[in-house]
Amino acid sequence: MSDLKWLSRTELLIGKEKLMKLQNAHVLVVGMGGVGSFAAEFICRSGVGAMTIVDGDVVDPSNRNRQLPALATTHGLPKADIMAERLLAINPDLKLSVIKEFITPERAVQILSTKFDYVIDAIDSITPKVTFIKTAFDLNVRIISSMGAGAKLDPTMLRVVDISKTYNCPFAQYVRKRLKELGIKKGIKTVFSPEEPIKESLMMTDGTNFKKSAYGTISYLPATFGSVCASVVIRDLIES
Repeated sequence: MSDLKWLSRTELLIGKEKLMKLQNAHVLVVGMGGVGSFAAEFICRSGVGAMTIVDGDVVDPSNRNRQLPALATTHGLPKADIMAERLLAINPDLKLSVIKEFITPERAVQILSTKFDYVIDAIDSITPKVTFIKTAFDLNVRIISSMGAGAKLDPTMLRVVDISKTYNCPFAQYVRKRLKELGIKKGIKTVFSPEEPIKESLMMTDGTNFKKSAYGTISYLPATFGSVCASVVIRDLIES
């Protein structure tokens, strides 16, 4: 095994045995936007030994207010490539797989046919997200799903609950409705905020990539969602 001195502070906190659990784990993170990019980085910095990241998008100037790969110098570049370079710079020994695609129903099944110890769903479009959640549910894959980080301001209100207990989140409402139509009413662990959404921040989009609308966002909120998602994965892995 390679030098793990860079994880000495982590080992000091959780102990060698639990650190080895992270070293032996394979985590999938889908979506390298405001939530997923930070979640992926925190998973990497925890010492998880293998990761797969999925994203088919490129950096847009509007991403710079909240997304880790978005810089003035990275406009138009694939988010997955930027994040791959960053993750390997953090841990050169990371076993990393990169999938530069948008999630389709067929690909969701194919991707999840690989055995993952945990999955983070940071998809921000309803149809691909519902497809992915249902596939994970059907395959009995452990998953934490991020609900809407838009139209909110207070990071201290975030909670981890079953999807059936989410409220004051329009995104979660849509996801719940679609999952219910597929026969899933509960059993999906989520990160959500019960803060009243700022409805005036809604804008309509061109419908690209299954996305018809979007809410305004602030720099720290998606990152906090990503942090909480990563924390759920890490804590569950070391206690399992």
